[in-house]
Amino acid sequence: MGIAKAMFGAGCFWGVESALRGVIGVVEVTVGYSGGSFKNPSYEDVCTGRTGHAEVVLVEYDPERVRYEDLLEVFWSSHDPTTLNRQGPDRGSQYRSAIFYFTPEQERAARESLGKQEASGRFRRPIVTEIEPAAAFYRAEEYHQRYNEKHGRLSCDF
Repeated sequence: MGIAKAMFGAGCFWGVESALRGVIGVVEVTVGYSGGSFKNPSYEDVCTGRTGHAEVVLVEYDPERVRYEDLLEVFWSSHDPTTLNRQGPDRGSQYRSAIFYFTPEQERAARESLGKQEASGRFRRPIVTEIEPAAAFYRAEEYHQRYNEKHGRLSCDF
């Protein structure tokens, strides 16, 4: 079956990167930018909020060892999907909650997962997570890769 890809935006990419990196079956997690129209953005470009990009993680995983649905569960538990364009102190469309799908099967699974989250009563406010086709991915600068690991942190401190 080979290696598959998934892409998620969940606010600050460092926290969701750390959460997904620990999942058995995940081969690699790369932080970057996607979902906008600006080509080859830098972190500074994305921070302006004018590129249309979100901070995202690109996940490479072995579907024989971990299911896409399991990655979705980590996504839901690693951020608050009810805050529009915001996570903790970070504000702006670059911090939006989003699932970027690569296949029709991923889209279906994402929509089913969203429905289950809404029906669960877990969240007091409506979920604002966007579900969109995957767009171009731009790798973030090297100092953003494995940021929490490099700085002895387990997650983003919000």
